[in-house]
Amino acid sequence: MSRGTRPARGLAVTLASLAVVALLAGCAATAAGGPAAGNTAASGRAVGQAATTTTADRSASGGTTASCNPYASLAPQPGGASVTAGSWAATIRARGYLIAGVDQTTYHFGYLNSLSGQIEGFDIDMIKDVAAAIFGLSPDSPALAQHIHFKSIDDAQRIHDVQNGIVDIVAHTMTVNCARMQEVDFSSIYYDAKQRVLVNAPASGATAPDLARLGAAHQKVCATTGSDSVAQIQAARAVAVQVPYWSDCLVLLEEGQVAGISTDDSILYGMQAQDPGTVVTGPPLQDEPYGLAISKAHPDFVRFVNAVLAADRANGTWAKSYRTWVSATAPLPAWPIDYAG
Repeated sequence: MSRGTRPARGLAVTLASLAVVALLAGCAATAAGGPAAGNTAASGRAVGQAATTTTADRSASGGTTASCNPYASLAPQPGGASVTAGSWAATIRARGYLIAGVDQTTYHFGYLNSLSGQIEGFDIDMIKDVAAAIFGLSPDSPALAQHIHFKSIDDAQRIHDVQNGIVDIVAHTMTVNCARMQEVDFSSIYYDAKQRVLVNAPASGATAPDLARLGAAHQKVCATTGSDSVAQIQAARAVAVQVPYWSDCLVLLEEGQVAGISTDDSILYGMQAQDPGTVVTGPPLQDEPYGLAISKAHPDFVRFVNAVLAADRANGTWAKSYRTWVSATAPLPAWPIDYAG
């Protein structure tokens, strides 16, 4: 079967077309086994363990200093995630709904299920847990749907929409790095991916090219506009082709317009599940720790969200989401969870 007639291409095109939807309200989680392999642990520390750092790592308002630590966030709200008078969580509760910037084209993390009409995935579970804490509901409650407004945004909109109050929070496979920490605040890390490459599966006996080989041949490699993956592609001397959504990259790969896609392995495994004729290849290029982005105007909300995430790690909710969307069998990953301020 030729690449142009591969059944998975229809799914990629469908996801790309769905990206035009600007706003969906409500989401119901469904259980779906994730075939992607878990990422290698970044630290010997368990996910639920926190190592306290000093405010030299991160300012009390979430900014950075010369010793920026992307794994550091503000300490969780004392006493757990309770809505206190005058807090941003109280403002959201009074409004009646949380506004969340999400992706709806990244399979397993944030994607629009065309059968159910709901946005689903690992990122979406994080948002549902935050909303449930704000409105005093279970994350599985049907009533929660009316209290979340999902706004579909692309990578380039994430910081802009947080800074300008268009959304309260972003859950969008968003890597925490020092440059971004200057512009928005982040929650504690809830997932740690590794940047790699997705290419068409090579002929039998051949080796799939990694980013270094693609760069040496000056091949075209796709990434989204606003993604930190672009810098790695350019550093390898490959030609960076930038598009709004990762599903656009998959279509370009299937049509032969690019030789590969380079981004977080979490995203790449979702594409591989859509198109079994592709393969994730190459060594990890850099860590991609994910955080929930929040405006610097609301450090109290960062603390609230961190209290939600801490509870999720402790009570098994995070592990349940990981088993549903990332891997049903791989060992649970680990990375530093540091608090500052």
